[in-house]
Amino acid sequence: MKKITFAFLVFLSYLTLGFAEAKFNNATTDPNPSLVTPYNNELGLNSKTVISEIDKENGIEGLSGSVSAAPCTGTTITWDGANWSNGVGPDNTTPAVLNGDYNTAVNGSFTACSLLVNNTFNLNIQNGDFIDIEGSIVVDGTITVSSQGSVVQRDDLATITGTGTMQVTKRTAPMNNAFEYTYWSSPTANTTINVALSQGDINRRFLFNAQNYLDQTSETNNDNTTVAGPDDIDDDNNDWTPVIGTDVMQAGVGYASTHDPTLFASTPGTPPYQFDYIFEGPFNNGVITVPVYRNDSYLLDNNWNFIGNPYPSAIDVNAFFAENAQPLNANGAMDGVIHFWSHDTDPDANNNGNQNINFDQGDYATINTVGGIGPSNDGQSPNGFIPSGQGFFVAMSDAVTPTTVSGDIATSEVVFNNSMRVTGNNNQFFRNPNPDNKLWINLTSDDGIFSQILIGYVNDATAGYDGNYIDAPRHLGTDISTRLYSSIEDSTKKFVIQGKATTDLSLDEIIPLGISTTLESPTIYNISIAQLQGQFLNDNSIYIKDNLLDTIHNLKESDYNFTSEAGEFNDRFEIVFQESALNINTIEIGSSDLSIVELNDGRVEFTIRKNLTIQEVVIQDLVGREIYRLSGHSSVEIYNLDKLTQAAYIAQVRLSNGQIITKKAIKRR
Repeated sequence: MKKITFAFLVFLSYLTLGFAEAKFNNATTDPNPSLVTPYNNELGLNSKTVISEIDKENGIEGLSGSVSAAPCTGTTITWDGANWSNGVGPDNTTPAVLNGDYNTAVNGSFTACSLLVNNTFNLNIQNGDFIDIEGSIVVDGTITVSSQGSVVQRDDLATITGTGTMQVTKRTAPMNNAFEYTYWSSPTANTTINVALSQGDINRRFLFNAQNYLDQTSETNNDNTTVAGPDDIDDDNNDWTPVIGTDVMQAGVGYASTHDPTLFASTPGTPPYQFDYIFEGPFNNGVITVPVYRNDSYLLDNNWNFIGNPYPSAIDVNAFFAENAQPLNANGAMDGVIHFWSHDTDPDANNNGNQNINFDQGDYATINTVGGIGPSNDGQSPNGFIPSGQGFFVAMSDAVTPTTVSGDIATSEVVFNNSMRVTGNNNQFFRNPNPDNKLWINLTSDDGIFSQILIGYVNDATAGYDGNYIDAPRHLGTDISTRLYSSIEDSTKKFVIQGKATTDLSLDEIIPLGISTTLESPTIYNISIAQLQGQFLNDNSIYIKDNLLDTIHNLKESDYNFTSEAGEFNDRFEIVFQESALNINTIEIGSSDLSIVELNDGRVEFTIRKNLTIQEVVIQDLVGREIYRLSGHSSVEIYNLDKLTQAAYIAQVRLSNGQIITKKAIKRR
């Protein structure tokens, strides 16, 4: 039995992926979480940061250690509150000393070999700004970092010490309700749950226990009837574990929390609200390892683990994959896919999960080495960076050689290091320019359907299945009504991201696309280009070929509209790059070539262009009931549709070339 009913109403969603308002439906809730043994005390995290020595010549005093960072070779540059001592500022060879307040919004970002912030002075790093330090940092004053500011250190052996204060502020995504979860990861050391998540609901703060995650059965429409096979929802609802306020937040571990309902209700104005959470303590730095787990008692599910960016700066996704993803690294602990949560739809009783009401499993964004695609209800695809403070889901790889914990539970390690850190891109919406040819395709409808895929022509990819780090399968969730996907020969998987060899891209290239839908009511779908990059894709036409209707349409000129009955159609569409992919006698007709006009006397005129004639017109209401079936013989037909009231209808018009055009029209008289 997947579902557990509580005596109080709780909106929780299935394992939700990402920093923005994460919600999940398989969380363990406990009215007194302080009585629960904190799971994070058993994680055994291993931070390999080693104290280094920087002597007085480098402008920083009082540090000692067994390992030395590379020495600074330049002369110490001092800030006096108004100017740098050399007139231009430090660089990566010179130590920097702040003997006055420094605000990057006024004075700019800077790079230095090492940094000392002296007592009583404040360094404020504002949104979009950074400090980039090769070696160690001593803070006897204060460093405060805004939500999109960045602190980067390059040397994995460098330290952060001092008697002062270091703070990172992270702002939540807009929240409409207090029960909306945010996924966190602490960018500072030694901070506790009660301090960093002080605004959170003390009964709704969790870790994800990957050792307890087991997914052997699935259900449909949240009906509590299960069949064999995974659906990405824990079967016995014990994967989320409450944490207590005195627990120290461990570097690289993901945490989930809702906002305190009393604080939410007392916030001035009207929702959505955003809230600032403050993480205080020495900035995390250097090599940080985080254990990940898999349960090998069942081998067909995803081995989900909830981790997070441990640094006060963004990290580069591809650098993270290079260190951790199979098969890029033979010792990599994870599959090469990251999942972020982006809450876009309201909870619903028909959405699968462990609660009576759950959020939509389609609200996921996915990214691998090829690129990112947006969630099924948004389309805002992630960029190639993970912001500071962000938690996310990965799956432990079945290919890595693990260490046995006990029984069927196996473990390995995900590694973070300073080479992944970047000075900018600490903002989910920044895009990184890339010369590779990449094509994002959207499937939408006028009633809110959204599904996105990405096809990318990149190095190391082939026409076959190359592993998740290049070819990412679509999510397993069974309650997503309509999905667009690509296919790969000799694979039964449906892909949201597919990498292909750069040599495959030519005018003769064919990209098979499929669609699956459970919608029975008449729906007009649209296929469109969401985004493209690369010289070939910019220079050539991009066509969608509909194999069912034997038509072809130029997507650079307009969207392609079609209808579909319920079912799975793996080979209905193809993306091609020349019109000759269609039978030579076929005429390209779009919905814009059909006009439907209501005349003054209440009759309706249908007109088709391009020397075709109308053979039949079928009128349906929006729930699929047929109202009229009318024959035609010319390019202009006028019908008396007096049974129609003032409402919206769907017209399906069959033409003399066999094509069917579907169009929505509104009767106003």
